[in-house]
Amino acid sequence: MSKLPPPLDRLPFPVIGSPLFIISNPKLVIAQCVNGVVGSMPALNARPAEQLEEWLIEITEALAAHNAAHPQSPAAPFAINQIVHKSNARLEHDMGLCVKYKVPIIITSLGAREDVNAAAHSYGGVVLHDIINNKHAHKAIEKGADGLIAVAAGAGGHAGVKSPFALIQEIRQWFDGPLALSGSISTGGAVLAAQAMGADFAYIGSAFIATEEARAADAYKQCIVDSDSDDIVYSNLFTGVHGNYLAPSIRAAGMDPEHLPVSDPSAMDFGSAKAWKEIWGCGQGIGAVTQVQPAADYIAQLKREYAAAKTRLLTV
Repeated sequence: MSKLPPPLDRLPFPVIGSPLFIISNPKLVIAQCVNGVVGSMPALNARPAEQLEEWLIEITEALAAHNAAHPQSPAAPFAINQIVHKSNARLEHDMGLCVKYKVPIIITSLGAREDVNAAAHSYGGVVLHDIINNKHAHKAIEKGADGLIAVAAGAGGHAGVKSPFALIQEIRQWFDGPLALSGSISTGGAVLAAQAMGADFAYIGSAFIATEEARAADAYKQCIVDSDSDDIVYSNLFTGVHGNYLAPSIRAAGMDPEHLPVSDPSAMDFGSAKAWKEIWGCGQGIGAVTQVQPAADYIAQLKREYAAAKTRLLTV
């Protein structure tokens, strides 16, 4: 097993809900945490910037109240995602609030910064960094990240192209710290498979979009229910970095998903919500999502499937 620092060493269930741009909100984060899953959201989801403090107060107070009422089954910790890229003018402000409210887990994306890691460590926070290859993984740890999120092929949003088998085995040759795996995970069996490969946690995003608490349009949620991996398109047109998107949303925007132009990577802008409102990010694992339901019900389903998968292995 990995060497897991607090609070990652006592998670009720080995799943981290990935931060969903625009979609994650306190309601979803709280529902994830009280049901045993690490809930997370991008700091940039709070608009204007002042709203972030209101949301951090809401989350911390709700989780504290749950823990006081349920001392035998405390909530999982929550995480805030910081986009560590020059286009994010709010980074210093938002990290200041994370320090003030002692956010347990910071998830960094699109760049690794020693000052951000140091800020989290100043109050005992843990930093997990998104990576898509082994080279970036080395850089993240060298700059002070505590753990890694291996974003493999098939993940929603800005996904990589590496097989999860290749990515996990290469990282585990040199790193024994916290490691989450992202990419097409939406069932309890897939959570167990991620652990079997060497990951400590499964990182699940797209399936949580189709929950009642998620701040996504009803049409977006239904599109996930109605679609499968054949409906996912990999393109860099919308942000300058390759990511996975739902083809029906691309058609609705008047474009042909099979003939998309290539974007100029120098035009990257991760702070704009416009593209994500019209073009829906999504991973390849949605074929297992068959209904829109409360987050609590989906997490209970994951736990049943996880237990069943373990039983199947023991009876082989």
